[in-house]
Amino acid sequence: MFEMLSDVFKENGLILSFALVGVVMYFSYMLSDKFTKGRLHGSAIAILVGLVLAYIGGVTTGGEKGLSDIGIFTGIGLMGGGMLRDFAIVATAFGANIEEIKKAGFTGILSLFLGVVVSFIVGVAIALAFGYTDAVSLTTIGAGTATYIVGPVTGTALGASSEVITLSIAAGLVKSILTMIGTPFIAKYIGLDNPRSAIVYGGLMGTTSGVAGGLAATDPKLVPYGAMTATFYTGLGCLLAPSILFIITRSIFG
Repeated sequence: MFEMLSDVFKENGLILSFALVGVVMYFSYMLSDKFTKGRLHGSAIAILVGLVLAYIGGVTTGGEKGLSDIGIFTGIGLMGGGMLRDFAIVATAFGANIEEIKKAGFTGILSLFLGVVVSFIVGVAIALAFGYTDAVSLTTIGAGTATYIVGPVTGTALGASSEVITLSIAAGLVKSILTMIGTPFIAKYIGLDNPRSAIVYGGLMGTTSGVAGGLAATDPKLVPYGAMTATFYTGLGCLLAPSILFIITRSIFG
């Protein structure tokens, strides 16, 4: 019986992955509602659960892809891949009103560049504090502080070691989770209550998942606007980090 179910799960891995994610999300939002009154967003809890499951999968199999290394959960690897991720980001951005985006104007564009550069500088400073001194490692970790997508893209382009690329992803994940958790607490203090401020906030913070989750806990209507500029932020980071920012870092640190 178990072997038959295992074969069915393996043959329908993507369907099982959707079901698994649905169950995790259901319980995460239930925990968020009952124990934190929505202050700790369900998405943040779900990310933590996902990280724990990935760790368990890696330890159990000795593999490198987390839970998807377990035979019946191979569909997780496809579902968590870049294709569906980018589809979800684009689908979210389509909910934005173009007229509201135009209102952000120069401020929105400026927030994108400031967000990437400031995050990069913070990441480089942290890398220096932990003993990294070469330009490639500094740039990769700095890029990861921008987002956990920009980090590996930059590291791969510059030939960084797998350990440094992993650290850049970890830095981006920490930023994403902190943004998701902290946004509802600071929203009223920074005027995060309208589409224009959401556009600027998304440009400054950059992490699409963190901004979307945080805005969802603040006001779901703001999610498309924050996600829109956060998406552009990722693209801008992928352009700037391995080129201009790397050249500047190398000229300073050699």
